[in-house]
Amino acid sequence: MPFTPHKHIRRARTLRREQTEAEKRLWGYLRNRHLSGFKFIRQEPVGPFFADFLCRETMLIVEVDGVTHGEDHEIAYDARRTAYLEAQGYRVHRVPNIEVFNNFDGVLNGILLELMRLAGTAR
Repeated sequence: MPFTPHKHIRRARTLRREQTEAEKRLWGYLRNRHLSGFKFIRQEPVGPFFADFLCRETMLIVEVDGVTHGEDHEIAYDARRTAYLEAQGYRVHRVPNIEVFNNFDGVLNGILLELMRLAGTAR
């Protein structure tokens, strides 16, 4: 059964309330244009999916992948999901959960490089 707008709103609110620790940490830096002035929103519906973090200006989606993304069926689902999002014009940048904790600066630099590439500018 397809989502209705009301169900999308309700689901997005639930996802925002139930963020993972890695998502909370990353959101603390992506919010309020902290990353070179790029505006992000979180848990934004895109078709039947929800983007962890989305920069509309550059059409970049940042996905934080936890341990539930390692099984074959999960990898296949992520590939289908990414293909759908990219067909809608988005670029998907995946970040492993563990990297948010072990290499936060590297994660931010990777996101910033992708943003600048997509924006065609060096802010």
